[in-house]
Amino acid sequence: MRRSPADRSGRATSGRAPRPRAEQPEQLGFAGMPERLFVCTPSKLGSYADCPRRYRYSYVDRPAPPKGPPWAHNSLGASVHTALKNWYALPADRRRPEALAALLKGTWVRDGYRDDEQERAAFRRALSWLEAYVETLDPAVEPVGVERTVAAKTAVLALNGRADRIDSRPGPDGPELVIVDYKTGRTGLDADDARGSQALALYAYAAERVFRRPCRRVELHHLPTGTVAAHEHTPESLARQVGRAEETARDIMAAERAVADGAEPDEAFPTLPSTRCGWCDYRRICPDGAQVPGREPWAAMEHAPDPTARN
Repeated sequence: MRRSPADRSGRATSGRAPRPRAEQPEQLGFAGMPERLFVCTPSKLGSYADCPRRYRYSYVDRPAPPKGPPWAHNSLGASVHTALKNWYALPADRRRPEALAALLKGTWVRDGYRDDEQERAAFRRALSWLEAYVETLDPAVEPVGVERTVAAKTAVLALNGRADRIDSRPGPDGPELVIVDYKTGRTGLDADDARGSQALALYAYAAERVFRRPCRRVELHHLPTGTVAAHEHTPESLARQVGRAEETARDIMAAERAVADGAEPDEAFPTLPSTRCGWCDYRRICPDGAQVPGREPWAAMEHAPDPTARN
């Protein structure tokens, strides 16, 4: 397979911060009317929690600053996710492991790999993960949703997000929904990862309201190792995660208002320097991030889990 050229337009910009996004027209109303809801996805909230500066670069500054080159591990993850989506799009009698090679080839994203040899190895590894994973699935069972967008509103949020898969399984009082999230990255995922994932909790919260069925169980399916990390939420634990999301949204809205009122954008959206800066799309233009050694676009592939490790 030939590798498509990666976009390496992430050149340094001038020292001047990009112009903040123009304010949207403000809705007129009467005194005492509730504030406009904060429209978001779980990934948008997570971006701010990880680093407010990265959030600013992604969602506030216009024109948006250039990103660095694409990451091979993101290409691999996207390829696997789309192959599974297309596997479920097949008629049930064609959902067999031998269909996966063509599906993966048709969805393969080539960006970010070091060379053709690394890309071919990644393809073989991904195909092995997929073949082993679908052996654990009943091809006749239709999920409630695959790559399904769910949405909900709270007093603060207008939330929407796309779940990898939503299953229906028997519960003590009838069918219940389960959020399934595919993972192709680091090993060692456990129940604490599933319990602490705000994104999974928000998907469950929204799915319960869209489908009007209980949705408390969330699962991380780690394809490289064939393991499942799961957590059973309660109404209280979901409410806590929603409350944390609302607090993050309030912080974001306060920062955006401060910039609109003339505050220095770098102060309103500070950096949270860490080793993660080496993997940031905006490291090259971020004064703090640039102090952290950058990672090559293919670096994560050198430590990707080997499918033979489960044997």
